[in-house]
Amino acid sequence: MVIRTDRKTDMFGTTHAALRSAHGLRVLAAALSVATGFVMTPGAARAEDVIKIGVPAPLSGSYKNAGSDIVDGAKLAAAQINAAGGVLGKKLEIVPQDDACNPDEAANAANQLVATGVVAVAGGYCSSAALPEIRVLHNRNIPYVLDASTIPQLTEHGWQDVFRTIGRTDKQGVLAAQLMKGTLHAQRAAVINDGSSYSQVLAQSTVAALKQDGVEVAYDNAITPGLKDYGDIVKAVAETKPDVLYFTGYYTEAAVLAKNLRELESPIKYFMGNGTADPSLIEKGGPAVEGMIVTTSPLPQFLDSPRARQYVKAYRDAYGREPGPYSVYEYDAIGVTAQAIKHAKSTKSEDVAAALHALARYDGATGQIAFDQKGDRVNAAFMAVTIKEGKFVPFARVDARGRWGR
Repeated sequence: MVIRTDRKTDMFGTTHAALRSAHGLRVLAAALSVATGFVMTPGAARAEDVIKIGVPAPLSGSYKNAGSDIVDGAKLAAAQINAAGGVLGKKLEIVPQDDACNPDEAANAANQLVATGVVAVAGGYCSSAALPEIRVLHNRNIPYVLDASTIPQLTEHGWQDVFRTIGRTDKQGVLAAQLMKGTLHAQRAAVINDGSSYSQVLAQSTVAALKQDGVEVAYDNAITPGLKDYGDIVKAVAETKPDVLYFTGYYTEAAVLAKNLRELESPIKYFMGNGTADPSLIEKGGPAVEGMIVTTSPLPQFLDSPRARQYVKAYRDAYGREPGPYSVYEYDAIGVTAQAIKHAKSTKSEDVAAALHALARYDGATGQIAFDQKGDRVNAAFMAVTIKEGKFVPFARVDARGRWGR
C-alpha cells in the first residue's frame, strides 16, 4: 500500500506534507501496521536500514486513550518523514512501549526500549513514569524528548540528554493563579491534587502563586485517584466558600468532581490543569463539565499556523478523528529528534543529544522550538479553554509578555 503526500516537502523544510489516501482507514492500516510507524515495502527493511525511536506512553489503564494518541502522533511524523526520504538514507521506526503511567512499570518499559536498540526516545505522558524512565535512559546516554511530562524535576538534574517540547508545570501554576485573580477576580480559592508527581507540583506552584498574588487559599488537599465519587470532598470544599476550585489531576477524576459539583448546585467556578485537556473529559463528564475552564498548552486545533493546520488535517485523514492534546507535541518531538539526527550526521545517541542542544530553531507544528541549557523549551506557550456545547473552545491566551488576554 502506498501513501501519497500532497507535496514532496521535507519535514525539515518550511512545510509538512499532509498524508492523503483514497480511504482514511487504508492509510491507517498501511502507515501504521505492525506499530512500525513507516511504510513497509514487500521486502521488509533490514535492521541497518532503520533508525529506531522509542515512544513510552500509557497504552493500558485509565489513560490509554491519551497514550494511544501520543503514539499515533509519533507514527504520523515518522510516516511523513519516511515518505520524504527518511533521515540519513534510512527509515524511522517507531517503537511504542506501554509504561501504564505507572512508576513501577516505567523503568522496565525504558529498559525494554534500550534492548530494542533505540537511538533516542520521544514520549512520556505521566511525569511520575517519566522520572524512572529518564534515569534508565540517562545511564545509557540515550536522549529523551518529553512531549507531555511537565514537572520541573525532569530537567533539573543537570543532565544533558533530557528535553521537552511542552511547557513546565511550575510556569503553568503561576499563570493559573494569574488567571484566577486577574480574569476571574477570585478572592478565595480551593486547590485539589491527586497525589501524583505532576499534580502535586502543579498544585504547589499554584498555591504559592495565589498567596503571592493576594488570593486566599481556603482549601488545599489531595484526593485518592480512581474513586467513583468525591461528594464528601466537594462538600468540604464548598464549606470554605471559595470563588474558584482548581483541580490539578487528570481527566478521569476531573469528570467525577464536576458531576459532584453539579449535584451540589455549587456556584463555585471550577477549572482544571492540563491533565484534563482531553476529549475523554467531555465524554466522561457530559453536561457536568459544561463551562469548565482548563489551563493547558495550546491544543492542536487552536494553534494558528499553516503547519499546525496541516498537522490537524493529516491526523484527521489518517485516523478519522480529531487529534488529542499531546499528539502534536509528540509529533514535534519526533520531528525535532529527526532534525537532530540529520544535523549530527550520526545515529549515536551522544551525538543526537549534542545536536538537540545545539539546535537553534526547529519550526514545528506547535511553533518554533529551541531548548535552554536545562533542555526545557524556550518560550513555551499556554492558553485556557472552556467547554461549550460539548466542545473545547478558546477562553484566554497568554501573550508574548506573559499576560492573559481574551
